[in-house]
Amino acid sequence: MPKKELATIGSKSFEDLKRTNEHGAEYWSARELQPHLGYTQWRRFEDAIKRAITSCEQSGNEPENHFAGAGKMVELGSGSSRDVSDYNLSRFACYLIAQNGDPRKPEIANSQKYFAVQTRRQEVSDALTADVERLELRKQAAEEFKALSGAARDAGVHDKMFGVFHDAGYKGMYAGMGRDSIKKHKNIPEKENLMDRMGTTELAANQFRMTQTRDKLARERVKDQQIAIRTHENVGKEVRDAIKRIGGTLPEHIPPAEHIKQVEKRVKTTSPKLELDDKDAKGLIGDSESE
Repeated sequence: MPKKELATIGSKSFEDLKRTNEHGAEYWSARELQPHLGYTQWRRFEDAIKRAITSCEQSGNEPENHFAGAGKMVELGSGSSRDVSDYNLSRFACYLIAQNGDPRKPEIANSQKYFAVQTRRQEVSDALTADVERLELRKQAAEEFKALSGAARDAGVHDKMFGVFHDAGYKGMYAGMGRDSIKKHKNIPEKENLMDRMGTTELAANQFRMTQTRDKLARERVKDQQIAIRTHENVGKEVRDAIKRIGGTLPEHIPPAEHIKQVEKRVKTTSPKLELDDKDAKGLIGDSESE
């Protein structure tokens, strides 16, 4: 499994949480990993762990090599302590938990993207790594679009005005151009989905725009259609200004990328696999069997 570090979440990163057991094998405590994957309730996180155990078994790997039941003493406010359940997890187990987690959680989405790209690096040539990253971003952007639509409805936007609402974000970010104008400007066929022709950088910028708009609508408790539309346009302008400040290419000047369906077809020609080499397959037991 990959060794490259996940993006830092809070004060510690994925690699910072790593421990080593008596067999010399690396492992992670599920209790410590839980908040870093966006779960506040152990019960829900344990559900994700159980789904991951099933995936491990279905992939032809031994769950006991990757998920070990454990307990840890937790101090209570009264000065006493009690034993709580925990799991010791291999790197492969962490990957499976991320894949079986709630993709609406930013921490899970980030982890899924990381593991998808890093695991694929073991299976395909580096030339396809960018394709895998773009596919993952496109999937996340689609999920964010749905979430933003839900937030817009909660903020008072009527269904018949959704086109206007979403166009407002584009107009703020693309110098006054709505979706259709952007496609015309970039010579993208009218019937094609605009985001299907966005490359990684442009997708990431638009995903950020949508995420920030959704959060702002909720934070400010917007309940007025026109205010919601203006909010989306203003957030688009802020993202555009940020791109300007850091010297990035303005989105309307980014050429259209290859259609996402072609990228998906190319990536699918190499079948994914979950076969692990001997060291990774042993997971938590490390080299103990050879001693």
